[in-house]
Order: sequence, then C-alpha cells, then structure tokens
Amino acid sequence: MKIILLADGTVGNKIAKYLIDNYIDDLYLIVTIEVNETYLEAKKKGCPVCIFESEKNLLSTIGNDLDLGILAYWPKILKNSLLRVPRNGFVNTHPSLLPYNRGKHYFFWALVEQAPFGVTLHRVDSGVDTGDIIAQKRINYDWCDTGESLYEKSQIAICELFFDTYPLLRIGKYELRPQDLQEGSFHRSSELDLASKVELDSLYRAADLLNLLRARTFESYPGCWFETDGERFEISLKIRKIN
Repeated sequence: MKIILLADGTVGNKIAKYLIDNYIDDLYLIVTIEVNETYLEAKKKGCPVCIFESEKNLLSTIGNDLDLGILAYWPKILKNSLLRVPRNGFVNTHPSLLPYNRGKHYFFWALVEQAPFGVTLHRVDSGVDTGDIIAQKRINYDWCDTGESLYEKSQIAICELFFDTYPLLRIGKYELRPQDLQEGSFHRSSELDLASKVELDSLYRAADLLNLLRARTFESYPGCWFETDGERFEISLKIRKIN
C-alpha cells in the first residue's frame, strides 16, 4: 500500500500521527502547507515529507506508483491531473453529514437550517464535496450547542471516523454510496456575512433568530451583526439548560 497524505490543521496532524504510529510503511509521502507540527513529527519518525509548492512540483515528485490519496483538512482544491494519479483516487475528510452542507461553514448552516449534522469520508471528484460517500458518523445537537461547539465536536468525530475506517480503506473493503445532491445543500464562503445580518425592522420566528445567533457564536470570531445610526454591532448567544 502506498498513500500520499495531504494534511493541515489539528485534524490533519492527528491523522498524520495516527498513520505514522500505526501504518508508517503505507506512507509514501506526507505533504504539508508549511513547517508545522505534522512536518516535524514526520521528520522525527523518518517519514517522507515535503512542503507544498505547486501541483506541478508535487506531480513531478510523486510519480505514478500510488494506491491512494488522503486529504485531511487540506485547504487547497486539487486539479484532476493530480486527482487521477492514485489508482484508487483520493479520499476527503469533510466535517458535515453529506450531502448536507457541502462547501463552507458547515457548523453555521447546520444550525441555521436545522439540518442533519455529522462528518463524512468521501471520494474526491471534480465537484465540491460531491463524491461518493465511504463512511459517515452522525452528530446530534441541541439548544445548548453553538457554531463553536459543533466545530469542536466535528473535529473529534472526523478523526474517530478516519481511525475506524482506514483499516478497511487500505484493503479496499468498503462500499461507495452516491450522494443525493437534490436533498442536500451547498454554501460558499461569500454567503456567511450577509446571512449573519440581523435586520432590526424585520419579523423573525423566535426559534429562527435564536438559531441564527447561536450559529455564529464562536469565541474570537465575528458574530451576527446589525447596523443602526451608521454603526455596526455584533451579537453572540449562549443558551444554558437549567433542568
């Protein structure tokens, strides 16, 4: 088994560490965005690692003898020329219950739309989070959850799902399930700010307004907002269960 792992962030680091500790012989190459914890851990354990410069450069480095590619919170969209290299394609770690909330800001839209939430491993195709599903794990939420708590829950769950699924991935013992894209949803980064605006003169159903406010509640990040008299104000919300 020869795999290439493109990893970033906390999830990427945990998945890289799992593979280094348990399946280091499978790792043909680990690719990172910069010299970070993942890069240093790979170097320490003698695992091949490089910093991403360009797809052209990476293609010249890896050759054609690869079985599988894994994207672990990889922030860059890959072109088909690279996606076609591994014999079994690429697998992506996506923090939503596909086909719901493809694209960006999954934790926000799950609460705003009251959509099913969870994490997914799926094949990568030419679309955005549209590939066949390999495995999923549902995450339940309640009124005490915020965008931040869903984000944190998804970080844990996607790692657990990968750890449970990789032994089957490496031997090809899994079934693919096509997504029903008519049932799900898709959101772009550009939608977030406008969707977070509270119109002071508009009527809201109480539940919808509470869901909007808590969906954008995320410490150290912007919250929902409103404007009055030429000034802009932000809002965050915490709901506490009392019985």
